[in-house]
Amino acid sequence: MSQDVIGVLFGDPFAVMNAIGLVAFALVGSSKAIREEFDVFGILIVGLAMAFAGGATRDLLVTRVPLALQSPLEIGLGLLGVVLAIALSVVLSSPDTHPITLVADAIGLAAFATTGAIVATEAGVSAFGVVAIATINAVGGGAVADILLDRAPFILFEDFYASCAVLGGSAYWLAGTVGATESTAAVACAVVTVVTRLAAVTYNWHLPTVQKLGLLRD
Repeated sequence: MSQDVIGVLFGDPFAVMNAIGLVAFALVGSSKAIREEFDVFGILIVGLAMAFAGGATRDLLVTRVPLALQSPLEIGLGLLGVVLAIALSVVLSSPDTHPITLVADAIGLAAFATTGAIVATEAGVSAFGVVAIATINAVGGGAVADILLDRAPFILFEDFYASCAVLGGSAYWLAGTVGATESTAAVACAVVTVVTRLAAVTYNWHLPTVQKLGLLRD
């Protein structure tokens, strides 16, 4: 645990991004559960599921024990996000749609896309693997949270969301191929992901459906 704390404080890219992602996504997931009037236990479960499911899937894909099962710090950061969500619900009428939560979601998406890309690169997977694991790490928790909230994962049918992680993971791989350091590649991934996500929220970007493309016959 002490090594994890030192990593967060002194700038290890993975530790910093992982900490940011855990707090941000636990906050977002808990805010969604609060909106659906879940009890305190339900809020905790949805918040922690959103924080940890993507990273656990990432770790299983590279055949290692999920970090959530190794470090008490991980759980502590997730719990911090849950507490922040409950605090926001006390002072805000609609915390799940408030700009604070929307920005936290974008930051969490960027942070987890970056941690996924770092882990995938260290595991020696292909370029596709780097982008795929970055995306799974970034959106896996949100998909599980939506299932717990009894709805189809929104990344499958609305919004420009998972695509931001794909772009971020691609930026990480491209930065690495031109000789950038891990820290520089991490910054590139995070910036591309968060900027495209905030732009999508601001300008209401969506990927087209088959219907909107006019490909279906009447």
